[in-house]
Amino acid sequence: MNLDSPMVDQVSTKTQYFRVIMLGVAAFIVNTTEFVPVGLLSSIAKDFQISPAHAGWMLTVYAWIVALMSLPLMLITGKVNRKTLLLCSFILFVVSHILSVVAWSFDVLVMSRIGIALAHAVFWSITASIAIRVAPWGKKNFALSVLATGTGLAMVLGVPIGRLIGESLGWRTTFAVIGVISLVITIVLSRLLPSLPSLFSGTLSKVSELMKNPILIFLYLFIFLIFTAHYTSYSYIEPFLKEVGHSSAGFTTLILLLFGGAGILGSILFSYFGERANSQLLVGSTLAVALSTGGLYFAAHDEFSMVLLAIFWGAALMMVTLSAQVRVFNVDTNASDIIMSLFSGIINLGIGAGALIGNQVIQRVDIQSVGGAGTVFGVVALAVIVYTLRRVVTRPYTELPRS
Repeated sequence: MNLDSPMVDQVSTKTQYFRVIMLGVAAFIVNTTEFVPVGLLSSIAKDFQISPAHAGWMLTVYAWIVALMSLPLMLITGKVNRKTLLLCSFILFVVSHILSVVAWSFDVLVMSRIGIALAHAVFWSITASIAIRVAPWGKKNFALSVLATGTGLAMVLGVPIGRLIGESLGWRTTFAVIGVISLVITIVLSRLLPSLPSLFSGTLSKVSELMKNPILIFLYLFIFLIFTAHYTSYSYIEPFLKEVGHSSAGFTTLILLLFGGAGILGSILFSYFGERANSQLLVGSTLAVALSTGGLYFAAHDEFSMVLLAIFWGAALMMVTLSAQVRVFNVDTNASDIIMSLFSGIINLGIGAGALIGNQVIQRVDIQSVGGAGTVFGVVALAVIVYTLRRVVTRPYTELPRS
């Protein structure tokens, strides 16, 4: 069969499942490298003789590059074969990690992180639609859940393991290991994936058309608000537990692990209820996130309560993300790449906004108030999604075109 042909790829169901799983592994490594610097900031700062706060700029730059470049990169690469684009983004990913390993100054390290962020922006703009196209027929939610599981495992395993490697062998070794694993993933995907001609028909005029869709606008507003709510509180959960809950370093690590693990639980729940009860799941999980940020202050004083809150909160956030993703997909399945570019960018805008708002709350009020500030945005997000769902005309979910 001609691999450049748009014909349906005739392979076994086992191979189709394996393709989706490998994309989940790719999601794991991409999200690991996004979050792992959080556990390595002190080591990086010491190496370059700067303060940890200064080193933290590499996190901010990363988030805003992803937010600002997702859509422009998608428009520029709109006609590129999706397999080719995915592999090129991973090549950039690998090369940028090599630069991270040999970085001779902090500025060079930031430059390497910009390269990684650009690859990240392309990856998350196209990978969900690729996973759906190569998955077995009728397994759209399974494909999305595998990607979500990869994301959750990055928090549960990737970040702690990356920190352990960095503490034992140096932070550069962590980036080297990620680079090597990424190279292996690139080789496997190059052999495993079929040719995936672009189904993208987006232009600036298509973006303008989408931006005139009130349902999509409200969904994006909701996504921004709920991630702002979450990261206003979660960005500072480690110092919060230390100063407010007087928790040990070990217990704080346990909470972070439980939160990531609960994300996997959330993805499993979504795989069962995501289509037949999407609206109820979206509203319920949004309410759960708002309650979790509001309950942070009260749960922090009791370890058992904090454990329950972490599980509740982590599962809820994952269900919000996946349920909202299905909603935006179904606004216009012929413009899924553009929609997901905006989706990824807006999530990162919410991450940046939440971290900034939490920082201001700590400086102007106190650290005890970050949970309450997050709840304010969570309640507004709840109002927006309830209003939006009331405007949606119910229609059956459709599969995206196949490869």
